[in-house]
Amino acid sequence: MEAVFLSLVLMLSIFLGFELISKVPATLHTPLMSGANAISGITIVGALLSAGAENPLLATVLGAGAVMFASINVVGGYLVTNRMLSMFKKKDSPSAEDKK
Repeated sequence: MEAVFLSLVLMLSIFLGFELISKVPATLHTPLMSGANAISGITIVGALLSAGAENPLLATVLGAGAVMFASINVVGGYLVTNRMLSMFKKKDSPSAEDKK
């Protein structure tokens, strides 16, 4: 019975995620996703707990993989956010020394 309930929750979350993402305009999709990826650093905490716990070898390996993938996700979120924010900075005008 628990597997049926978990499958229902998974299907509902997939449907809800698809509906929400499809309603977001393309110009907002990247900023929202980069912010969400950066915020998802809480996943690293759970993965570290799983990798460091005294569990069977498979759980430790899966936890270590989760730490790796969550770290990639967080770093990528920060890099994309930084790149987008740099697009909005004013470019410095050439100074008098640069004109010489």
